[in-house]
Order: sequence, then structure tokens, then C-alpha cells
Amino acid sequence: MNRIFLDVHALQTVPPSNLNRDDTGAPKSAVYGGVPRARVSSQAWKRATRGYFKDAQLLDPAELGVRTKKVAELLATRIIELDTSIGEADALHMAAAVIEAATGMKLAAPERKTRGAKAKAAAGEEPVDETPRSKYLMFLSARQLNGLAALAIDGAADITAYLKDKDNKARAKQIADTGHSVDIALFGRMVADSTDFNVDAACQVAHAISVHRVDNETDYFTAVDDENTEAESGAGMIGTVDFNSATLYRYASVSIHQLAANLGEGLREDEPVTTPVRRAVEAFVHAFIASLPTGKINTFGNHTLPDAVVVTLRTTRPISFVAAFEEPVTAEADTGHLREASARLAAYIPEIERAYGDEESTRTWVLRVGSATDKLAEVGEKVPALSALVEAVGTSVAERMEKPA
Repeated sequence: MNRIFLDVHALQTVPPSNLNRDDTGAPKSAVYGGVPRARVSSQAWKRATRGYFKDAQLLDPAELGVRTKKVAELLATRIIELDTSIGEADALHMAAAVIEAATGMKLAAPERKTRGAKAKAAAGEEPVDETPRSKYLMFLSARQLNGLAALAIDGAADITAYLKDKDNKARAKQIADTGHSVDIALFGRMVADSTDFNVDAACQVAHAISVHRVDNETDYFTAVDDENTEAESGAGMIGTVDFNSATLYRYASVSIHQLAANLGEGLREDEPVTTPVRRAVEAFVHAFIASLPTGKINTFGNHTLPDAVVVTLRTTRPISFVAAFEEPVTAEADTGHLREASARLAAYIPEIERAYGDEESTRTWVLRVGSATDKLAEVGEKVPALSALVEAVGTSVAERMEKPA
């Protein structure tokens, strides 16, 4: 099929917050254009996007996957659900054997991490967890888990002998490498022990960075003990928390042709390949725009949405507009950063498209709120709401896919 790329750009202003912490607890940062910027890592926003698929019920649970080290426990639960006569211990043994046969990954009980914990376990003071787990997070779709559970039940009489058969082992591998969920197809999968099971991500998400210089601040806080008497003055707890505020430029790109290849013939047998791809694209656009990492959310309550979104469908290659902010935006008195950021973006997009774009094959939509984003109004087709944007993008993607290569 044709090469098709979907680019999503957003300007989002976030008040005092700590969306994504580094190892010291401070908001992550980066130097760009010679000055420090606020940063939210791509991993943080990808996780928020994946969570929004489920929380907002954008996709059926059958179209999603699970990423966990507890893959044997998860598969054992599926096995018992299919055959209640199988005990928990037997189900765990079967699950571990099937996972190892399907992926080449060796499962083992987690090691005790400290001498004290080992000593307690030896003295019988603490039960030792013998549940087999993977060495790293394993990403499997609901269909893959169900297929592997059915395979395990077929070989329940002697799972070890069953999986020694080449055909049965090949079947296990085939189940684990087909029927990918939408989130696996979008964000990819890495299996270090068996690279044949890696899935190339169809989606790329950039680290969100502020369009202006940002210096972190520190809040000193105290908490009073509710049971203090009048004679007991002072705080029951004191501490500090780092934060910043910023107008962020966010960017993600989806390779539609790669997404179609990852999803294969579709998640349902009675639908054309364009249907699951369209559903995945619509869910991604909605979730990426509306989601928000939850770092310190209870402390700051920084629930904002993008002030402006620009979505572009093109056949050339992904194009980020971050260079519009290589020279940091400087806020003028009483104007903030958003107005100037919108003006920068509105001026940069036509220039980059003139130099490198393909006007005939490129389509652009704009969703915006407030007068500060007025200059972006003419960048593309205006859409009144997120739902209209999602529908317009989904329709256009399906139409492009149906065109002959």
C-alpha cells in the first residue's frame, strides 16, 4: 500500500506541575536552543495514551494488550477460566512452559534482593515467592493470551511432551507472533531472547518540550498532625517538592502503512483491513491529544488540554515543527507564551511545507481554542471539536488506504 504518515502537533499550557520526574524527583528538563526547557518524556506520554485507550473506553479490551513481568500468572488465569478443573499450580506450570516455547524467554522466580530478605526467608519468617516471572516486561495481546491458553489446555495431559512436538511448538510461536493488539501495533514490542518476535512500532512520540526557557522551582510545604493539642505547636511533617509551569510543544507521528502491516488482516474476521487501522488511528489521535501523564497530579491538579492541535496527513515523510521554537519564545508583559508560540507555528508551517512538502497529497486540520491561537486558523481545515477531528482523520486515512499503490 501507499506510504502514509500522520503527524499530530499540539501546544499545551500546563500550570505549576511535575508531570514527569527524574531520579531526584525534579521535573525532567532538556537544553534546546541553548536554554533549559521543561520536558516530558515520550515514555510518559505513551503510557498515558495507552491508559486513555482503556479509561475512556476508546477500544474494546479485546483490542488491547498487557505489558507485564507476571505473564505466567496472567496466562494461568486465562487457562483456569477456560478449564476450571485445572488447579492453580498446574496452570502456572503449563503457562510457564507455553511462554518459554512461544517466545524463547526463560521464566524464573524473582530473586531475593537483600541479605536481610534472604535471611528472613531462610528462617521461615517470610514466604518465598516461587511464581515464575519474566526477566523483563512482556507485551502480549488479549488474542495472543487466549490462543496460548487454548494451546496449553490441548496439551494439559503432559505439557512438556506436548511442546516437544515441532508442530505444537511452531503453533505456539505463530500464536504469539500474530493477532497483535492495537497498542502493540502502535508502540511495538521487544523480546530480547527472541528477536523474531519483535514488532516495529508504527508510532513515534517525541519528548514534549517547552517553547520557552524554564527554570524549576521548589515548594516548601508543612503538614499539621490532626491530633495535636494546643500545647503541641509546629508541623507533623515538612518537605519540598519541585515543579515548573510551561507551554509545551508535543509531537507524534504514526506510519499508517506500518500500522496496517502490524495489525495484519484485522482484529475481526468479518471486517476489511482498513477498519481496524481506522479504529486504531482514531483512538490514537483522541488519546494522544486528550491524555495527560499523572505525575504529582493530586498535588497540583494540573488538568489542562491542548490550546491548539494541528494534524497532518502526508505521503512524503514525518515532519516535526519543533524547529519553530529553537529560538525560545519570550513572554511579553500580560501576554504569556501561547500567543507568540501560535504565531511562530503559524509562520513556520507554510514555510516548511513550501520547501519540503507535497501540497497535492497533504491534508491538514486545525483544532484550537481561544483568541491566543487565532493565527493558526488558516494553517489547515478548521474543525470545531475533537470528535470532528477524529472522524475527519479516520475517514481520510481509510480513503488513502483504499487508493491503489
